[in-house]
Amino acid sequence: MNILAWVVLGLLAGAIAKAIYPGHQGGGILGTILLGIIGAFVGGSLGVFFTTGTFALAAPTLSIPGIAVAVIGAIVAVFLWNLFTRRGAV
Repeated sequence: MNILAWVVLGLLAGAIAKAIYPGHQGGGILGTILLGIIGAFVGGSLGVFFTTGTFALAAPTLSIPGIAVAVIGAIVAVFLWNLFTRRGAV
């Protein structure tokens, strides 16, 4: 998949994941795209792992099921991002 399709998939997946995930997430448009692209890789790799039983770095295509997998991966990426960047209660 070419780089423009990766950016579009990342933007869609990141925006949907940020809309679904509760609370405020910073990062702006670039952070949304980056988390979406990371989510696409996470979701695609988990999809390959659960269907074949082997780990492979993969990403979904720009389709409805591909976007769904990327959104699930982006939700995981947003959760992990919030987990690592959470500040202690002051």
